[in-house]
Amino acid sequence: MEVTGSPARVRDACDAARAGGATVGFVPTMGALHAGHRALLDRARSECGFVAMSIFVNPLQFEEAKDLAAYPRTFEEDHGVAERAGCDLLFAPERADMFPNGRPEVTVDPGPLGDRLEGASRPDHFRGVLTVVAKLSHLVGPCRAYFGEKDAQQLALIRRMVHDLDLPAEAVGCPTVRDPDGLAVSSRNVRLSTPERAAALSLSRALAAAANAVGQGERSADVLRAEMARRIGTEPLARLDYVAVVDERTWEEVTHVGGPARALVAARVGDVRLIDNVALVWDGGQGSR
Repeated sequence: MEVTGSPARVRDACDAARAGGATVGFVPTMGALHAGHRALLDRARSECGFVAMSIFVNPLQFEEAKDLAAYPRTFEEDHGVAERAGCDLLFAPERADMFPNGRPEVTVDPGPLGDRLEGASRPDHFRGVLTVVAKLSHLVGPCRAYFGEKDAQQLALIRRMVHDLDLPAEAVGCPTVRDPDGLAVSSRNVRLSTPERAAALSLSRALAAAANAVGQGERSADVLRAEMARRIGTEPLARLDYVAVVDERTWEEVTHVGGPARALVAARVGDVRLIDNVALVWDGGQGSR
């Protein structure tokens, strides 16, 4: 596995791989790799002849300097995960490599969806995400780029950006990876105490209840939202941020589940903010966790 911090080297290596007939798979990350990232690498490895991964803690998507400073940097461990997964190229730039002139003046506007749900809770977060993903996409060139469905709103925005700006990438969504008890894996989970981790299960259980209700015929989004909020609200260590049911295609809130939809939740458990979501199967099948 080659490791580089040079954007020019990334461009050259990916161009060479395509010239040799390989499809390039790309997994952009901020490091602190876990089983979810490993699943993305495994999917890329199974579908592509050349796999590149980036590790860059993107300052543009953090609202506060203290949160940026606190983000875990575990490069040695991450290097091992990437190598064992068969990654061909690991791009690990410094901030000056990505933004040599400091904070960029030109950024990607996420549009109206970027102001809702996660965007309402974290202003300018998606602007930062899309800006760095666009920059990485131009460095890597034509590729299949892999993202986890746990960050479903982010994935939807990336797909819109790829379409609207004709970026040379296909955004591939991969299922959320969960621990055996149902908790969605996240780099933030290590900050949960034992009681907080138990409380965090209220999110996945609330989503499972909504999915099961739809599978049994419930179609009222108000009923689903109320049930998710009730389940999380009964957990003393959890502070609900939002629950939502959206149309899978438009990402508008719905009143009635009459087509592909998604339920989303966000809550703080202790000092840790967690998000999760689930697709709602509306045609008589069972919802899937």
